[in-house]
Amino acid sequence: QVQLVESGGGLVQAGGSLRLSCAASGSTFSSMGWYRQAPGKQRELVATISSGGMTNYADSVKGRFTISRDNAKNTVYLQMNSLKAEDTAVYLCNAVVGYLVPRQHWGQGTQVTVSS
Repeated sequence: QVQLVESGGGLVQAGGSLRLSCAASGSTFSSMGWYRQAPGKQRELVATISSGGMTNYADSVKGRFTISRDNAKNTVYLQMNSLKAEDTAVYLCNAVVGYLVPRQHWGQGTQVTVSS
């Protein structure tokens, strides 16, 4: 059974930094990443990383956030710098199993609050 355990959220002032971690177990993952959902808004992609290290970022976080992955530990990280109030959201870890018929798995989410 796939399990995703997130950590690292919290409250930070604007301009500060946080690092999120997501430890996955129960399978191997073709892609891992982070999404976020703010109150009253749709869930949106933040960043993803393939098993080979290819990354993809939302335009709103490019240059500020860095996604990385430790395949040996099945763990994905999100280093968030220069945080803004609009980054406030619940951040959800995502892991994809398979390629031809991909299956999505989600963590429970971790709250990131940026005070202005």
